[in-house]
Amino acid sequence: MNIYLVLLNIAGAVTLLLWAVRMVRTGMERSYEHVLTRLMRDSKGGAIKAAAIGLVMAVVLQSATAVGVLAAGFAANGTLSVATGIAVMLGADLGSALVVLILSIDLHFVIPILLLVGGALFFRGTNRNLRQGGRVLIGIALILMSLRMIAEATGPLRENELLPVALNYLAGDAITAFIIGAAFTWLLHSSVASILLIVTFATHGVIPPALGISLVLGANMGGALIAHGLMRSAAVNSRRITLGNVLLRGGGAIIALALYQVFHPSLTFLGDSVARQVLIMHLSFNAILLVISIPLIRPMNALVTRLVTDKPVGDAPVPLAEAASCLDPKVIDAPNLALASATRELLRMAEIIERMLQPLMEIYKSGDPEKIRQARLMEAAVDKAQSDIKLYLAKVNYAKGSAEDERIGQDLATYAINLEYVGDAITKTLLHLAEVRRDQGLNFSAEGWRELNELHHQVLTNMRLAFNVLVSRDRESARQLMLEKDSMREAVGQSYNLHLKRLKTGSATSIASSNIHLETLRTLKTINSLFATIGYSILADTGDLLGSRLRDVSAD
Repeated sequence: MNIYLVLLNIAGAVTLLLWAVRMVRTGMERSYEHVLTRLMRDSKGGAIKAAAIGLVMAVVLQSATAVGVLAAGFAANGTLSVATGIAVMLGADLGSALVVLILSIDLHFVIPILLLVGGALFFRGTNRNLRQGGRVLIGIALILMSLRMIAEATGPLRENELLPVALNYLAGDAITAFIIGAAFTWLLHSSVASILLIVTFATHGVIPPALGISLVLGANMGGALIAHGLMRSAAVNSRRITLGNVLLRGGGAIIALALYQVFHPSLTFLGDSVARQVLIMHLSFNAILLVISIPLIRPMNALVTRLVTDKPVGDAPVPLAEAASCLDPKVIDAPNLALASATRELLRMAEIIERMLQPLMEIYKSGDPEKIRQARLMEAAVDKAQSDIKLYLAKVNYAKGSAEDERIGQDLATYAINLEYVGDAITKTLLHLAEVRRDQGLNFSAEGWRELNELHHQVLTNMRLAFNVLVSRDRESARQLMLEKDSMREAVGQSYNLHLKRLKTGSATSIASSNIHLETLRTLKTINSLFATIGYSILADTGDLLGSRLRDVSAD
C-alpha cells in the first residue's frame, strides 16, 4: 500500500467536501439573503424563538459559523442584543448537528439526479434565484460524492498494521484526541465537514467508539472557536456573542468529555454502529446543551459584558485615514497603470467611508462624542483623497492609452466625488442628528428604531456590493446593485408611511423624534443612491440602462 497515495486521495476528497459545503452555503446566501436577513431581524421574541430561528438558518446555510457571523454583524449595528445573539448561535449549533445527520444518510442514488437538475438550473435558469438553486443542488451532490470518495480512500488504511496501534492510543488519551478534533475543525473552518469526516471514518471501521466521541466533542469546541476567531477584530457586541458561544458550547464539550471519561457509559442504546452512536451523541449533545443553556443566557450576557470591553480610544481606525496615498506619480504616462493606481486609492477612500458608516447606529444610540470626533477626522481624509484623485486623473497622459481609458478616468473621478458627498452626508447630517438626539434627550419609538437599523444594514450591504462592482466591473453584480437601489427606495417609502401612521396615533416618542427620523431616512436613501452610481457606467456600456425614465409621449 502506498501511504502517500492514500493520503493524497483523502486530502483531495476532503478538499472537495469543503468546496461543496461552501457552494451550498453561498448559493443559499445569494438567492435567499433577504429571507435570511428578515429571519435574523425577527429573532427578538425571546431566547426560544431566537434559538429556533438560528436552527432554521443553520440548516439552510449548512453552517453554524455563517449564522454566527451574521448574528455578530447585526449585533454590531445594534439590531440584535448580545443575549439574543447567543441564543441564535446555540440554535445554529443544533441546526448544524441536524445537517450532519441528514447528509450522513446514504443517498448516493440521487447524485446523478441532483447533478442533472442542478446543472440545468444553473446553466439555463432564467433568474438569479434559479441559478443559485442549481448551485445548491450541485453542492449537495458534490458533498455526497466527496463522502463516498473518502470512504473509498480510507479502505487501504484499515489494512495497515500501525493504524490500530495509533488509534487505540488516542482512544485511551481523550485529551489529546479532543485537542486534535478541535484543531482539525479549526483548520477546516467547518464543523459540518469535520464531523462528516469523523462519521465517515467511523462508518468504515477506521476509528473506535471512544475515539469518535472525543474527536466529535473536540470538533464542537473547534466549531465554537471558528466564529470567535473570525470576529476577533469586530465590534464589541459581536465579540461578546461569539465568546458566549465559546464558553457555553466549548465549556459544555469539556464537561461532557469529563463525564464520559469518569462514567464510561455504553452508547449501544444510541445505535448498533460506531457511526450511528457518534451521530446521535453529537445531535444529543447540542440539543441538551441548548436546553441547559437557555436559562443561562442572561448570566452569560452579564459575564461576557464584563470580560469583553470596548477598544480604547487609541485603537480607533484613524490610522487608515493617515495611511500613505496609493497614487503613483511615476506612472502618469502609462494610463493603464495610472488608472489602476487611482482605483487603489479610491478603494482606500471607500474603506474609510465604510469605517465611518459602520458604527452609525451605535453612535445614534450613545451619542459618543469621541466616536463622532474620530468620524470627522476620517471625513477630512476623505476630502483630501477626493481632491488628490481628481488632480491625479487630470494629469494622466491618455494619449498613450486606448480610447476607453479617458472615459474610465472620468468615471473614477465621478466615483471619488460621490464618495466625498457620502462622507459629507455622514458627518454634516447624520452625526449632527446624533448630537441633536443626544443633547435633547430624544428617543425613537421601538418600531422606528428597528426600521432605521434595517435601512442602515441595507445601505451597508449595498455599499459592499458597490465596492465589489468597482473592482470586478461585473455586469450581473451591477444589475443587482440597481435592483437593490429600487428596493431601498421602496423600504424608505414604507418607513416614511409607517412613521406618519405613528404620528396620527399620537405616539409621543415618534412626534418628538419625527424630524430626526425623516431626515435620517432621506440621508440614507441619498447615500445609497450615490453608491449605486458605481454601476451606471458598466450598465451603460452593456446597454442595460434606459436613456430616460420618462414615458415616450411622441406617439400620443
